[in-house]
Amino acid sequence: MDEGRFATRCIHAGQKPDPTTGAIMTPIYATSTYVQEKPGVHKGFDYSRTNNPTRAALEANLAALEGAAHGLAFSSGCGAGDTLLGGLLAKGDHVVSGNDVYGGTYRLFKRVFEKFGVEFTLVDTSTPGAVEKAWRKNTKLLWVETPSNPLLRITDLKAVCGFAKRNGAISVVDNTFATPALQNPLEQGATVVLHSTTKYLGGHSDTVGGALVMNDDALWEKLKYFQNAIGATPGPFDAWLVLRGTKTLHVRVQRHCENARRIAEWLSKRKDVTEIHYPGLKSDPGHAVAKKQMKDFGGMISFVLKGSLERSVKFISSTKLFALAESLGGVESLIEHPASMTHGSIPRAERIAAGLQDGLIRLSVGIEDVDDLIGDLEQALAAR
Repeated sequence: MDEGRFATRCIHAGQKPDPTTGAIMTPIYATSTYVQEKPGVHKGFDYSRTNNPTRAALEANLAALEGAAHGLAFSSGCGAGDTLLGGLLAKGDHVVSGNDVYGGTYRLFKRVFEKFGVEFTLVDTSTPGAVEKAWRKNTKLLWVETPSNPLLRITDLKAVCGFAKRNGAISVVDNTFATPALQNPLEQGATVVLHSTTKYLGGHSDTVGGALVMNDDALWEKLKYFQNAIGATPGPFDAWLVLRGTKTLHVRVQRHCENARRIAEWLSKRKDVTEIHYPGLKSDPGHAVAKKQMKDFGGMISFVLKGSLERSVKFISSTKLFALAESLGGVESLIEHPASMTHGSIPRAERIAAGLQDGLIRLSVGIEDVDDLIGDLEQALAAR
């Protein structure tokens, strides 16, 4: 792990001036293979699926940001999850997970790994005792999102990760919403941290990627083997784009948080908003735990409008600064309808049971002028 405080690590960790040219930015090593002196004798690189200098710099950078010993980069967050589950689980194993996880994660669980005999129990991990109640003798892995996507539920990481460890299981925390700028799950007892680097770490909506970070040497060796064997690795340009993104992570996240706080407070005072999810509000059920384990409350908000689903659709189709699009974490603000977009792969009955209403709206609050953002929401709410 590189030395320095967080902001310094964002800019410098894993990256040194190029020894050949002195270039201050990590080069994009656009090569598939590397010349060897003789068989097996090389400079640490033989084939770019196995390793690549640009990707290696990114992996070191991400590890340092999470305070971890090891990082592994992937071509997407789902690619990271697939490698993790495929590398660690077998037929008959059981997983306990949150019940309002990202729709792509749900799809990976239920449409891919259940087919191979892995069992999943989905519960509200923010409810004390829910994880323990769902646990089985064959439970091998705990999967947590906190804040969760899209309901922003907050799970007490020390409690659930500690329980998993005492019962011989691996705990995986998807830290995409919080980012390492706001939360470090390894410090709370997690075994592995997962990121979709597409989101805040990249930060500019121009690349897709994923990552796993951890401290356990043996686990890293095992997952690195499967990273190479499965092959869901990022190209050097994608790795370089995420490296460019992490350099400004600390300042971007600060503005995301400031803007989201203002918008959440504004929404909470509107009579046409019937439900709001944002852990920075004192009224939010996860506020106390979030305040304990996070440095700030993030840039994501979800809420429900009074009235019909048609009104919600009209609203999200009427914004001008908030772009109607999937994904999150870029500098620009986005708005979406989880039930038909990011979480559309989850059957409606399961969505409703998890608390994800048909009319739920999710905001990814960007770093524009917050008064302009509020003005945009206000004019869209007035649209009929």
